[in-house]
Amino acid sequence: MTDITAIAPRIQVLDPRLANQIAAGEVVERPSSVTKELIENAIDAGSQRIEVEIEQGGARLIKVRDDGIGIGEEDLPLALARHATSKIGSLEDLEGVSSLGFRGEALASISSVSRLELISNAEDDPRHGWRVVAEGRGMEARVTPAPHPRGTSVGVRDLFFNTPARRKFLRTEKTEFAHVEEAFRRQALSRYDIAWVLRHNQKVIHQLPAGHSAAARERRIASLLGKNFIEHARYIEREAGGIRLSGWVGLPTHSRSQADQQYFFVNGRVVRDRLVAHAVRQAYRDVLFNGRHPVFVLYLELDPDVVDVNVHPTKHEVRFRDGRMVHDFLYSSLHHSLASAKPAESAEEHDAEVADTSGASPQGEASEVGAEQPRWQQQGIALTHSPDRHPGAERVRRFMQGYQALHPNHEETLLTPQPSPPSERGSEVREAPLAMPDNDPTAPPPLGFALGQLHGIYILAQNAEGLVLVDMHAAHERIVYERMKTQLAAAKGLDAQPLLVPVSIAASRAEVATAESEQEAIAKLGIELDIAGPETLLVRQLPALLAQADPEALVRQMLEELARYGRTHQVEARVHELLSTMACHGSVRANRRLTIDEMNALLRDMERTERSDQCNHGRPTWTQMGLKALDRLFLRGQ
Repeated sequence: MTDITAIAPRIQVLDPRLANQIAAGEVVERPSSVTKELIENAIDAGSQRIEVEIEQGGARLIKVRDDGIGIGEEDLPLALARHATSKIGSLEDLEGVSSLGFRGEALASISSVSRLELISNAEDDPRHGWRVVAEGRGMEARVTPAPHPRGTSVGVRDLFFNTPARRKFLRTEKTEFAHVEEAFRRQALSRYDIAWVLRHNQKVIHQLPAGHSAAARERRIASLLGKNFIEHARYIEREAGGIRLSGWVGLPTHSRSQADQQYFFVNGRVVRDRLVAHAVRQAYRDVLFNGRHPVFVLYLELDPDVVDVNVHPTKHEVRFRDGRMVHDFLYSSLHHSLASAKPAESAEEHDAEVADTSGASPQGEASEVGAEQPRWQQQGIALTHSPDRHPGAERVRRFMQGYQALHPNHEETLLTPQPSPPSERGSEVREAPLAMPDNDPTAPPPLGFALGQLHGIYILAQNAEGLVLVDMHAAHERIVYERMKTQLAAAKGLDAQPLLVPVSIAASRAEVATAESEQEAIAKLGIELDIAGPETLLVRQLPALLAQADPEALVRQMLEELARYGRTHQVEARVHELLSTMACHGSVRANRRLTIDEMNALLRDMERTERSDQCNHGRPTWTQMGLKALDRLFLRGQ
């Protein structure tokens, strides 16, 4: 038998150059990560202006110049030493770190895979600058005089020149610069009080003046993310329990096919955190079209002592001391902001450039219900459906009966004419009775007054801005859905239904531990979950509305969310999916002919209903064509 101790290599201290290159594998992924590290150092230096110069996508040159406090002659050699920093000196400093860079490995790692030159001056006299140079070697840095204004310039040339294998992984110049620009964009969005310049191959790409006002911040966002972002976003500001959230959240109709305009900052540091992403995703759950991603620029501020930023080499992830509280705060803040998005508040924000979130054609709905309907359906809203139409017809029918008991006027929603003020042209009163809003009887309502119906699908209305187009089925679907959710909330809980045969689930020890520690939270959801063994769970009861759900899948997803985020929205999401289906089948269908009074009643209901800008599936319910857009369409005034 071979003695492995005889052939085992000896333990030895790594060569400093090799150690730095290993660290560089974590910190220096590509030119954009170098740019990020250098910019963070410039921000920490108290700079008021930061200039970034890039050549050949960063492969040839990355240069960052600032006007910060600078580095003195005696500290310059240490600036390139591994794990040397001026930002922390004790464990207490690390636990409450507020600077962006603090590990002290960035410059050492970068200098091990590039030709780095650092020139800095900590005095006001530009003659007192000093230079230090490193070229991918473990040699001791030499400091020489070099005139330089107060501040620091760091030039990184020929990235990965001494590690050819890593250089081969670099993409095209265009791709690498796109990553650099994104890194610049994130930092520029983190500090509005700093002026920024970005150049690529001697061409100015971004030149952003410093600004403190709300208008200046919005101008910067428009420059970096496009005017559409600001035009279709709402500002949010909320504070509670020592946590403050502010920033801009995009309206659900202004979503994107990829998550490329999502910026979240914690105490000024841009992060990509799973807890944050989950809270945002849940807030947008029933207002965003399937497969679309919301846009946002959000800033979370809290005590540095309750957040750990030292959990990842690139510091993109953070860990909150009370993740459940942070998750709930984010979710409730965004959920409330999105809930208040309704036509009464956002009529001016809509235009003809609604995001392309089609995918469920209204014409497709027309095929579900024939153009010819019984007379009784034409006089109200169809609330029952034959079993061959909908597998859950009986369950839908029972729920709708309960819903009608709490809302006895539901069927008359589209039938009750609203009071009409006198018209200057009496001949038009019969065609378009004026239904005024509740809050101000003298002001025109946001969605205006109905003019007519197009192909039994769209309502055409006139408001102060011009023409309003409404998808009547999508709009009424949201109205019915929100009323159902209100009814459910008023019941203060979910009715539970015991299972005839308890369902046994083979669970991991971690899942069993979560089930045991979260028993109270699980019981509030109408679920009875017993621990039948060290790796066995027993489901005895489910919410009545989810009696047909898969108990094992539901419980597993619920326990996963509880373990990871401290909260679960699985039951609520499943219940809301069912309510959404019920609302879809209980709302006015395509090809249903409405009277002018019914159309106006629907418009007024939309103005009073939360989230009525989108249907339950995230499709827009209405859009606006202003008079100027109509004039351009017909070449008026040209």
